[in-house]
Amino acid sequence: MIDDYGFGSMTVMGENHRNDLKIIDREIVGNWWRKEGHALYAEDIDDILYSGSEVLVVGTGAYGNMQVTEEAARAIKGRGIELVAVPTKEAVTIFNTLHHQGKKVAGAFHLTC
Repeated sequence: MIDDYGFGSMTVMGENHRNDLKIIDREIVGNWWRKEGHALYAEDIDDILYSGSEVLVVGTGAYGNMQVTEEAARAIKGRGIELVAVPTKEAVTIFNTLHHQGKKVAGAFHLTC
C-alpha cells in the first residue's frame, strides 16, 4: 500500500504526498495537522479511534521527534487498538506487513523530523 518513503515525501498507492498524512481503511487523509507539531493527542486521531482499526502504526518522523502523548496512548488502548510508534521508515515497513497480513491497520505518519 505504501510504495515509498523518504524525508518529507511518501508515495501511497501511486500518489505522492509531501505533508503528514493518515491512512484509514485504505483512505488517505492528506495534509494532516496536529494540535501541536511534534506531539500526538487523541483529538488528532479521532477518526482513527472510531474506525474499528486493530492496530495504529504511528510514524514519528525520520528522527523520531514526534511524541505520542500519554493522553493519546490511553485513548488508543482504551479503544482496544494496539499502538506501534516508531520512526517513519520503520513504521512504513510495519504498516505494509500488517496490511499484507490482512490486519485492519491505520497509520498516522509524520514525514519530516
